[in-house]
Amino acid sequence: MLQVGVMHLFGADYGHETMNSRINPDRLMDDLRTLRTFGASGNGVVRPTFSPQDMAARQWLRDRMSEAGLNAAVDGVGNVFGRSPNPGPALILGSHSDTQPEGGWLDGAMGVIYGLEVARALLEDPNTSHLAIDAVAWSDEEGTYTSCLGSTGFVNGLTADDMEATNASGESVRNALRRTGLDGVAPARFQPDRHVAYLEAHIEQGPHLEANDQRIGVVTNIVGIRGVRVTFDGVQNHAGTTPMHLRNDAAVAMFHFGSRLQDRMAEAAGPLSVWTTGVVTVEPGAESIIPDRASITIQFRDPSDATLDRMSDAVMRLASESNGVKGVDVVATPRREKIAPTAMDPHLMHHIATAANARVPDHWCEMPSAAGHDPMVLSHHLPCAMLFIPSIGGISHDFAEDSAEEDIVLGAQVLADAAVSILEDLES
Repeated sequence: MLQVGVMHLFGADYGHETMNSRINPDRLMDDLRTLRTFGASGNGVVRPTFSPQDMAARQWLRDRMSEAGLNAAVDGVGNVFGRSPNPGPALILGSHSDTQPEGGWLDGAMGVIYGLEVARALLEDPNTSHLAIDAVAWSDEEGTYTSCLGSTGFVNGLTADDMEATNASGESVRNALRRTGLDGVAPARFQPDRHVAYLEAHIEQGPHLEANDQRIGVVTNIVGIRGVRVTFDGVQNHAGTTPMHLRNDAAVAMFHFGSRLQDRMAEAAGPLSVWTTGVVTVEPGAESIIPDRASITIQFRDPSDATLDRMSDAVMRLASESNGVKGVDVVATPRREKIAPTAMDPHLMHHIATAANARVPDHWCEMPSAAGHDPMVLSHHLPCAMLFIPSIGGISHDFAEDSAEEDIVLGAQVLADAAVSILEDLES
């Protein structure tokens, strides 16, 4: 739920005077547009993790971070990590630079360039040059191999399962690191005695900010995600000679299940719940053969674990009720590990809200993130917060994705203001 222009979450007042560094809008936009050229495809970008376009972008980002005065390198899992020359305490600012197979130019990329620009602006300003901002471009947040690969490696290290995760072509992470020359390169790692928090800026990827005339969203939490796969096993037979009353048609059972599923999920859902049936299979997939096997995969998201439990139960109950009807066996199994809802840190949220209120009073709000982001992984190790800017038409994961330039610039300045405020608050 959008909560406009309020600070009711915060009992303490952190509003002491801060010295804000101004970002350079032209430089910000130039860097963002340059990053867009790596894998450009029409209005969008095709830059999947560890592709030649992705690796070229990472080398360019490393060079830009170095030019900004950061100690930068591409690490052993593909992260571009730029460490401030200052001793800390340090904030980490960034996002991911990989894209969906057909992605927009701002998803992830904007937050990466924000991190670079804020770090650079603070180092250039004598009033803030002593503050430490470490900038990062995480690898494979989008899940070309496995989601949030780079942030997982940063805080946990990669497991054998992570290394054997594969892309659509069957290449494993292990082989991709070998192919790109990253195997044996030391990974950047979380340093508890240095890194005090992580901030990420992102496009909203939804319609709410634009629809409510809001320019900054202060993220309260990231939704949890569940998935269930339902399989239907019938009997394959001839499509012309088998009478209708003698059929055990797996596809018919699946379609009947799917039509009932919508009502069941709506009954179990909360006001912010979403659910999608994104994968459907029918086998053997021939016009003249009655299908003997079918499946659907349902993904559902909500900020509440209790609501997710209700939605999961609804799928399981419907599968149980459908089992055996018209001679088709129906089985529902979890499709993925549960991703729990992730709460953002209230103290960090307050600093972002204060910065937003100073820049655009009455045009910011609190809101959940309906999409997953790297803080789902990082928040188990250090405090995290996020800010959103509006997405035009609510479009993302599409070449048409875009945001207004004035909103892009505003978001970077609000992030810079919040970063300075957080670090000065630590000093005081």
